[in-house]
Amino acid sequence: MRPARALIDLDALRHNYRLARELANGAKALAVIKADAYGHGAVRCALALEAEADGFAVACIEEALELRAAGIKAPVLLLEGIFEADELQLIVEHDFWCVVHSLWQLEAIEQAQLTKPIVVWLKLDSGMHRVGLHPKDYASGYQRLLASGKVARIVLMSHFARADELDCPSSGDQVAVFEAARAGMAAEVSLRNSPAVLGLPQVPSDWVRPGIMLYGATPFEEPQAEAARLQPVMTLESKVICVRELPAGEPIGYGAKFITDKPMRIGVVALGYADGYPRHAGTGTPVLVAGKRTRLLGRVSMDMLCIDLTDVPEADLGSTVELWGRNILASDVAACAQTIPYQIFCNLRRVPLVYSGG
Repeated sequence: MRPARALIDLDALRHNYRLARELANGAKALAVIKADAYGHGAVRCALALEAEADGFAVACIEEALELRAAGIKAPVLLLEGIFEADELQLIVEHDFWCVVHSLWQLEAIEQAQLTKPIVVWLKLDSGMHRVGLHPKDYASGYQRLLASGKVARIVLMSHFARADELDCPSSGDQVAVFEAARAGMAAEVSLRNSPAVLGLPQVPSDWVRPGIMLYGATPFEEPQAEAARLQPVMTLESKVICVRELPAGEPIGYGAKFITDKPMRIGVVALGYADGYPRHAGTGTPVLVAGKRTRLLGRVSMDMLCIDLTDVPEADLGSTVELWGRNILASDVAACAQTIPYQIFCNLRRVPLVYSGG
């Protein structure tokens, strides 16, 4: 059996959720498990957190229905709301919470024949300019939802564009827009995502929405004190399947992007970009083999990659290689590939997930 696998530590997941609650200043916390829990397995992650999570957030109704089918009874928020008006019947049937970010969604609720009122999170575009009601429509949208008789409760929300840049004034500007737009509204608010939970404690939030931090990866490019307390949840590993002894001047892999500058010992690892490892991770990207840190060499192939065993004489055929995890941080691998840990987690495929910790 091919040795590539992703080990998922559910105890670490719970640790990270508890850290989010600790940093939430008394706020409730929705665990964001969209995109199959960022590649970690949404159902297993939800089951691991259900006893203590205040609820979950997913992208769409398909993801929410998967949780209900698995027996998850906790609140589930649809972050993108509805795509078709008839989804409102499923929202009522399965007791989902629903983001409203567009006027057409608001109108669909007004026109729907619902057997009971629903919980709505009304989203403001406070400056990211992706989705959300325009500030000029926010107060009237709130009033229309109240007047519709179709809504049991409203939470007011927005989303930061640059919360991972803690010295950037953008988040403060967005808070000011949000506060002005919600003036006079008696409702709970939700602003803080992972970087804001970790680094912007002053931002008002009755609900926080930890996402990437749940999985133990920092959202920041620079070291940050609270992010240093996170525990990586996923360890991506495989094994050395071939060892080569090469003289100086020999090319390695496609395109000869690395040429040995001395006699070298090379290990071939059964893992590649078809498994989700970033193809653009180049020579020097860190890996761990036989408990020692070394580096990637040359281009990543579809099913294999090469690593430097020259200074790791104890590594041999069958040695375990950590591609990211507790020793090799996913954020460091992502930086070498000029991407972000969100993407490398979500790109994981073909690799079996092996769970521990419940």
